[in-house]
Amino acid sequence: MLECVVNISEGRDRGVIDAIAEAAGEDLLDVHTDPDHHRSVLTLLGEAAPRAVARAAVERLDIRDHHGVHPRIGVVDVVPFVALDGSSPEDAVAARDAFCAWAGRDLALPCFRYGPERTLPDIRRGAFDVLRPDCGPATPHPTAGAVAVGARPLLVAYNVWLAGADLAQAKGIAAAVRSPSVRALGLQVGDAVQVSMNLIDPATTGPGAVVDAVAAHAAVDRCELVGLVPRSVLEGEDPARWVELDLGPDRTIEARRQRGR
Repeated sequence: MLECVVNISEGRDRGVIDAIAEAAGEDLLDVHTDPDHHRSVLTLLGEAAPRAVARAAVERLDIRDHHGVHPRIGVVDVVPFVALDGSSPEDAVAARDAFCAWAGRDLALPCFRYGPERTLPDIRRGAFDVLRPDCGPATPHPTAGAVAVGARPLLVAYNVWLAGADLAQAKGIAAAVRSPSVRALGLQVGDAVQVSMNLIDPATTGPGAVVDAVAAHAAVDRCELVGLVPRSVLEGEDPARWVELDLGPDRTIEARRQRGR
């Protein structure tokens, strides 16, 4: 089984978000929406649902009208495939490559691959500059931009909101907590600031550890899980901290898969 965590550049129009999510059908596990980031993260299963969601997003969204905190290169910004139980990293790479070929051909979307060859930050820095699309047109789609399509291990997307800090402090803290297992950005989100992170090796550095690392530099207002976590990540944290860390038994991939059966 493959998981796919599609990030779309829409976080404000609930009707549009619901219509795009509905395209996934029974393979939709979770939708996380942030109006300041102007972004929604859809956790899906399989290969058909990501294609249906991508088509619906391209039909309904226009990158020219998009203004949000989070970096993006298109309306279907990131499409990473993740191997769950019963599948392999090679299966994720094959799904990635098949999606690239399909999106380039059927949606006229320039696609940049990431995974074994390069990282997502590499694409953010170099798309249409030092990097040419791997599939699809050589120039951005006029309304949909481009898409980064990946094959990666499980990660945890996680935000820590700061109390009484400014953007310069948030950026400094992000730099301080960055490591081989943590990618971090300091962002201004409305009137507040946050350290927005991808825990790319949550078995090494989980939510509790990054919250403690951030708290060593500034007071933490609240924590925010984006999407779902593997059950192993939940079980690696003290249950007494689950509420503080925005975790819980229903926030796992395994629980949502079971619920959908």
